Amino acid sequence: MDKSRIIDCEKCTNKEKSVFCGLEDAPLSSISHNKVMNNYKKGHTIFFQGNPPFGLFCINEGKVKIAKIGNDGKESIIRIAGPGDVLGHRSLFSRENYTATATVIEDASVCFIDKKFIYKVLHDEPSLAINMIQKLSREMGIAEARSTSMVQKNVCERLAELLLSLMKAYGVQEEGRWRLNIKLTREEIASIIGTANETVIRFISDFKHEGLIEQEGKTLYILDEKRLLQFANLNY
Repeated sequence: MDKSRIIDCEKCTNKEKSVFCGLEDAPLSSISHNKVMNNYKKGHTIFFQGNPPFGLFCINEGKVKIAKIGNDGKESIIRIAGPGDVLGHRSLFSRENYTATATVIEDASVCFIDKKFIYKVLHDEPSLAINMIQKLSREMGIAEARSTSMVQKNVCERLAELLLSLMKAYGVQEEGRWRLNIKLTREEIASIIGTANETVIRFISDFKHEGLIEQEGKTLYILDEKRLLQFANLNY
């Protein structure tokens, strides 16, 4: 972990998609003067499951996986966070230890705001409190949908649904296809959808054969969103 040059929150390119989007320049400037920005290399851990929270993290660049580690040491990925996302907020506001570990999967710069200061900003700026409540509510909805998917859908459907969600969050449209601007290992994909690595490899091969996706190096491309929706058994 290395300290990075502080980027003013007022000038942050991810401001509009973060919980801080409703703040005026004055409170954003105050946050800028009360935060620390650190650089993390791929594989570095931002916080560990079981440790107490001391503040709020906000991703400026890069991607981070949040995963629970079971008693058997097996990792279950809860979600992938990217630029504009905050981390550690649930444990911070519930006053509980972290229930998961945050690990960098793509070199990242991450801002840290001390909990006393972030509580002050929440008290002074109701729009931030509302945005934080909305974010927690959306995350609860996503968690409920994922839990239902794990019970009601087979692996093929879950994989198709994951690829579509990654397209929505990180897809870049180019030359009639969607490039997934995120690189996950087969083990990480298997962890997200709750299956074995070998099963993921087999279904990805099947999706390629069906013309739904293609791969160049480590980058996946979605070729047929409509048919992938059918495979995922989704209606949107």
